[in-house]
Amino acid sequence: MKFLEYTPLDRINDFLSELNLGERTIKGRLEAYSCKHTGTDKKLSLSLENEILDYLGKSSDTDSSSPVEFLLSRSSRKTLIYLVLTLYHMYPDYDFSAVKAHQFLTEESWDTFKQIFDTNMLEASKEWIEAYGGSSLLETIYKALNEVVKLSECEIYSYNPDSDADPFLEKGAINLVADGFAADNLCYEEDGEIFDNMDI
Repeated sequence: MKFLEYTPLDRINDFLSELNLGERTIKGRLEAYSCKHTGTDKKLSLSLENEILDYLGKSSDTDSSSPVEFLLSRSSRKTLIYLVLTLYHMYPDYDFSAVKAHQFLTEESWDTFKQIFDTNMLEASKEWIEAYGGSSLLETIYKALNEVVKLSECEIYSYNPDSDADPFLEKGAINLVADGFAADNLCYEEDGEIFDNMDI
């Protein structure tokens, strides 16, 4: 995955880098990446694919809602690998080798996620207006993101780490994420080879 420079995100990132809202602090960042694998990504992708296939070969789990059933689909394995690669790019000093499929949750839809996000960013939006005026924070974020990807067509994932797979745990951060694994909301289609964009 290659980091893409995109200037409209810079002002948003400066604002969200450490926003103190009294009882809580927001530390956020918006980044854009291409899905084309770099040399390191290719090696890691192959390693992750081999680990998944090895896991599937040893598993006796037959529950249709389990991560095992989900990972039988090549497109699902490809999605999982992209999610893990994203974590490695966001936190390059952290080892995500312990990450499991059930730690990624899908949101029901963009509209549902947007309502939750809008509510959580209400206080930040007020601070943005005081600092910059003009367009609201949320309008600015959505406009910038829509120029990079079409938000309404995106699948949105949350990462819900166990304590040993949480890059923030050592810094004392508290992560509040809904429990459960929404595997039934994920795509099970065989719509592409896992190494479509790789030169092997």
